[in-house]
Amino acid sequence: MAQMVEEGAVTLNVEGAFYNPKMKLNRDLGVAVAKTLGISDYLDALAASGARGLRVAKEACVEHVTLNDVSPRSCALVEENAKQNDLERCETFCSNANALMHQKHFEAVDLDPFGSPAPFLAAASRSALSYLFITATDTAPLCGAHLKSGIRKYMAVPVKAEHHREMGARILLGAVARELARADKGMYPLFTHVSDHYVRVYLRIAKGAKMADKTLEDMGYLEQCRHCGRWRTVSGMGCRSTGICSFCGENAEVAGPLWLGPIQDREHIVKTLAELEGSKAWSDRAARLLHLCADEIDEPMYYDYHKLCKKFKVTPGTADDLVEELRSVGWRASRTHFSGVGIKTDAPIEVLRGILCSI
Repeated sequence: MAQMVEEGAVTLNVEGAFYNPKMKLNRDLGVAVAKTLGISDYLDALAASGARGLRVAKEACVEHVTLNDVSPRSCALVEENAKQNDLERCETFCSNANALMHQKHFEAVDLDPFGSPAPFLAAASRSALSYLFITATDTAPLCGAHLKSGIRKYMAVPVKAEHHREMGARILLGAVARELARADKGMYPLFTHVSDHYVRVYLRIAKGAKMADKTLEDMGYLEQCRHCGRWRTVSGMGCRSTGICSFCGENAEVAGPLWLGPIQDREHIVKTLAELEGSKAWSDRAARLLHLCADEIDEPMYYDYHKLCKKFKVTPGTADDLVEELRSVGWRASRTHFSGVGIKTDAPIEVLRGILCSI
């Protein structure tokens, strides 16, 4: 018996195929991004029921959408759902995703696997010509909670800390940057968010060895000290940290290699927000997320406001007050979507302590 669901502008039979209703926000934003970019050729590499690819075809009006899944049952459902939604122009493949991506190139490649995208990054980096969109649901390895697993999958050390959600995003971005560089490609992150149990990144690809080299200039390491609470970035693929905090002399933990460059493109996010308004993908949550991401400053990592107050033994006011105080004395500062109590700033921790103790 068919198990029918409605999402966005499509009606889907999901009987016998993986379908996660909790990922609707992810798909809503993916549709808006695809429409904003004017994509004409798109691959949903791991299609399952086809929810993502068919919505992109119908709502973003993408001219050519390819949906692939290794499961014959899923492919049959995709074809059924395409017909149900008058999208018979969509092309369906029943193939190993890596094999398909090694054989064909697409303007945009979208990876939304069950678990880690790591096994698909090499093939996707070669297949994608202009855009690469990736979801990772293995946040424990990415954020440092499962350290050895994170090292194995992403060839980087993710250290668990108060900014663990951004750590996961930057570890993923770093892994993708290295795979693209191997294919003589660079990248520009357009939109990055960590929501619920997953990391999602949208990347514009730049071709050529020079662009790959330029991208690798934004790679580096994070040296962080649990004793004094400070951290600093160390640029470059080669780690030049001594493992000693340069501020207080205590032992410092080193995370990386990871992406230290910008993770949000404000202009693109504002356009995506405008595209979202009035569409089938609209929701208050999606709009709030886009607003927060657009307003984030380009500074790696963030402070937990409540932990700062506890550390300095002050009564918490509001995080917004601290942001305004920092801006008023010339420092860059913003809230962040990574945490409801997170603050991004280029101010050193002693400045934060001075302001918090005076508010």
